[in-house]
Amino acid sequence: SSFGSCWQSATPRSTDSPTPASAAMPEDTRVYVGNIDWKVSSRELEEHMSQAGEVLSVNIFEDSNGRSMGSALVEYRNADDAQKAIAELSETTLGERPIFLREDRDPASFKGKGKGK
Repeated sequence: SSFGSCWQSATPRSTDSPTPASAAMPEDTRVYVGNIDWKVSSRELEEHMSQAGEVLSVNIFEDSNGRSMGSALVEYRNADDAQKAIAELSETTLGERPIFLREDRDPASFKGKGKGK
């Protein structure tokens, strides 16, 4: 069929400089942070997380009364900074609690009700 020949004649993408998968996946720049002390502000969290790189936004999840739920999403400028944060800031103390970090893999989760930048 003409569709098949058209498909076969398409020029493949250059493999000289492949784009890493992380560059195409914006969620790779987001880190889920758990076990956050309820007294920690978004500004304090941003300052703590900026030890790993440039923080674009912080979203601390809140209950219906506006009280921290103890978890947040932090978005970094690039995936390398997000990975550095997970490697270096997990189990560090913020407020009176050790926080834990992991990659955020839910693209809809950053649009929650929260306070932040």
